Amino acid sequence: MLHAAAWTEVDGAEADPAGAEAINVLGTRNVVRLGAPVVYFSTDYVFDGRKRAPYVESDEPRPLSVYGRTKLEGEREVREGWVVRSSWLFGWTGRNFVRTMLDLGRRQDEVAVVDDQRGSPTFVGHLAEATRSLLGLPGGVWHLAADGDCSWAEFAEAVFEGAGVRCRVRRISTAELARPAARPAYSVLRSERPGVPRLPHWREGLRACLDCL
Repeated sequence: MLHAAAWTEVDGAEADPAGAEAINVLGTRNVVRLGAPVVYFSTDYVFDGRKRAPYVESDEPRPLSVYGRTKLEGEREVREGWVVRSSWLFGWTGRNFVRTMLDLGRRQDEVAVVDDQRGSPTFVGHLAEATRSLLGLPGGVWHLAADGDCSWAEFAEAVFEGAGVRCRVRRISTAELARPAARPAYSVLRSERPGVPRLPHWREGLRACLDCL
């Protein structure tokens, strides 16, 4: 059973921790009670970003936000199955960074984007393929994220370049953005487990996503 339902509004979770817990923890508990093996999709935000080197499965989680904490608690509800941690997910549907940047970039000459958070933007199409391959491997915690890493500002510049949008990125700090929820400054994920499916580079994922838009 694929369990991808989640409260993903990171800042909103700070204002409504009970709501985030109801969805990310209690909702997961209800899914597990159905008795089928579960694939639970989790997040790089279970880490605090202080390591400054790629996080692997054996690293101790230390979430900074309500969102990260409730996703970690959701992980602990999974008894049989796979916990798949990924990062900075984007695709051709729904609300995500790529679609937001394209919308802003087509209406504005400049956008301000954080340049001191670093991760691995992961295309949902590539994550789906890797997850299918993972099902033949033992359960437990797995890190599946795109190859390579970048900052949000670098990612935004790549989005505009790939889509042919003439919009300038003004690089700012996390402190300047002043969001309610703390984010890890570094949350690149890599796997230490044998047989892990390897995802393509995030730039390949971006090209694949833009081709679908």
